[in-house]
This record gives sequence, C-alpha cells and structure tokens, in this order.
Amino acid sequence: MVNNKFKIFAMNFGSTSTKVAIFEDRDRIFEGKVEHDPAVIKGFPSIIDQRGFRIEGINKLLKESGQSLEDCDAIVARCGGTGPIQGGTYEVNDVLVRRLLDPTLHHHFADLGGVMAQELAKEYHCRAFFVDSPETDELQPLARITGFKDYYKEASAHTLNQKAVCRYYAEKIGKAYSDLNLVVTHIGGGVSVSAHRKGKIIDSTNLIRGDGPMAPTRSGEIQAIHILDMAYSGNWTKKELEGRINMGGGLMDHLGTADVKEIKKRIENGDTYARYVYDGMIYQIGKYIGMMGAVLEGNVDAILLTGGITRDTYLTDKLTKMCGYLAPVEVIAGEFEMDALGAGAYRVLSGQEEAKEYKEDFSYTSLETILKNY
Repeated sequence: MVNNKFKIFAMNFGSTSTKVAIFEDRDRIFEGKVEHDPAVIKGFPSIIDQRGFRIEGINKLLKESGQSLEDCDAIVARCGGTGPIQGGTYEVNDVLVRRLLDPTLHHHFADLGGVMAQELAKEYHCRAFFVDSPETDELQPLARITGFKDYYKEASAHTLNQKAVCRYYAEKIGKAYSDLNLVVTHIGGGVSVSAHRKGKIIDSTNLIRGDGPMAPTRSGEIQAIHILDMAYSGNWTKKELEGRINMGGGLMDHLGTADVKEIKKRIENGDTYARYVYDGMIYQIGKYIGMMGAVLEGNVDAILLTGGITRDTYLTDKLTKMCGYLAPVEVIAGEFEMDALGAGAYRVLSGQEEAKEYKEDFSYTSLETILKNY
C-alpha cells in the first residue's frame, strides 16, 4: 500500500509499443510508452518470445522516470488469447499462462498480457489480473446462428474500451451499467458496434472476422461471392487475402491511407471520391447501430460513440442525425483502455467485486449449450 491507497501497474501491448501506467486507487499518477525497434521485434521467433525484451524496455522507462514497482498491490494487463469467456476482471493463473505459452496457438500482441503480468507479479509479490478480454463472449443464442450449420458466430470487439465507456456513462447519470441498455460503437482503426443489455454484450459485430461496417483499415462485410471470386482468382494467397480484409481494407483500400485527418483535408480540397468513401463508412456504421437498436427491441437508453475518430464532429453529427431517433447520442471520444485496466483491478482490490477464475472451458459456446440456453 502507498499512502493507504492501492498501487496498480497497468500494461497494454501494441505491435511495436508497450503502454504503461501507474494508478493509486483510480488516480493515474504516471503514464508512459515504450517504443520498440521494429527490426528487433521482427527477429523474435514468436510474439510470446518478446516478453523478456519488453520487460527490459519497461524497466528502463520506469527507471528513467523515477518510478518503481515496489509496493505494488497488483499488475494488470490487457490480455488476449483467452478463448471465449465472460467479461470482467480475472486473476491470472497457471491455466491461462499455459494456454498463452502454447506454441500451436495463433498469437496476438495482447497475448503477452497474461504471461508478463504473472512474471512481474511474482517478482514484486503482488496479484496479477486481466480485464475484459478482447475475446469476451456474452452473445445471446440467436446472435450466434449463421446460414451455415457448421459455423457459429464468434465474438471479438473493443470490449475493454466499450465496457469502460458504459461504466463511465452509467456513473455520469447516476445509474449502474447493469441497469442500462446501450448501443456502443468504437470507431478507431477498426470499428465494432455492440448491443449491451444490463451489463452484457448480447450481440456485436466481429472486427477480426470481416463482419460489420467498413473501417479505416478493415473491409467490413463483403458479399460472400466476391470473397469467393478473389479466393479462387489465383491472385491472392490466403494470408494476403486475410491481410487485405483485416489491415488493408476500408479507407486504406479505397484511398491508400487510414489517416482520417488526411482524408478530411482531401475532402476540403474538393476530392469527391474521398468524401463518398468517408460518408460510406459513416453510413455503414449508422446502419449497424440501427441493427443493434433492433436487437434491443428499441429499448435503448443511449447510443455511445467512442474511439479516436469520434473526435471528428463531422462524423458524430452525421451519426447523430442518422440514429438519434433511437436514443440520445453521447460522444465519449478517445480510448480509455489504461483507465479501464486500472479500474478493473481497483474494483477487486477494494472489494467491490470478486476476481473471476479463468478456466479453459469454452463449452458454453457449443451448439448443445446454446440450445439449452435458448
């Protein structure tokens, strides 16, 4: 404990950077970012093998900033690779770490979270947590079905930031997140649109699987026959096509850039095609907001717009015009992942909620369980 407050160290991993922050209770007292040499990062056999290198960078940043992890009560990290689980704050355990270290799994940078949180927690004799995994899956049964009997919908959204803004909005209006029905849209490099009912994400677009509206770097929904045409054209490998869908689609594919500021400049200079593409993205986002309003049967307390691109009032004004008939539109611009991590750990340390136990049991997403719950 520091000054009778809980000291919490938070980590969030990007492809070539590591964001960190130190909290006393819910107050952020330090934040920093370690930039990693892309050439060095590329030299590691796997993402998980980067953990020693990343910890070294973190320790250097903390030392140069006069910060220390001594007396920490908790290490908390954004963590992927969990498989489908319910939202909430989880204690990092050996079951999770064994899964994250499995070389047969496809790893993402967020998968470093659980492993590094446990390593640092052992070193500093404190607890290790992760909060609202990107693979959080709370979909209701009808949200899972597709037109193919051997494929069921998987969940992947900006869960950490979405749930953070829900809690922020609920606190602002003096209510509990678990009492509200909300449509939440995160608009950044990727876009996710979700229906939150009483604290659960019951339906959502999947920004990794090519679902939902187009985004600055993602294609969004494409008619299936067009994907088949591309796949069998002989011009694309599977990896190249996945790359175009997930990192080279949307604004990037149309305009050669995902930088909205640059695109807005083109529009101001009279570029009609740039305006058409940008308006098209906004149109698609609005359409999916309406879909999620239907999921909630029109019983929507508010529509929340978040993510870095919601700083653009042109975009938020258009979405408000499209969707404001459903419910009041609240813009909570930016990303709040670091604060969400710190707050999630604080809720457990302060006794407001209990940490969940991670189990590698995903049977609740099986068809048998879906039908039982239907």
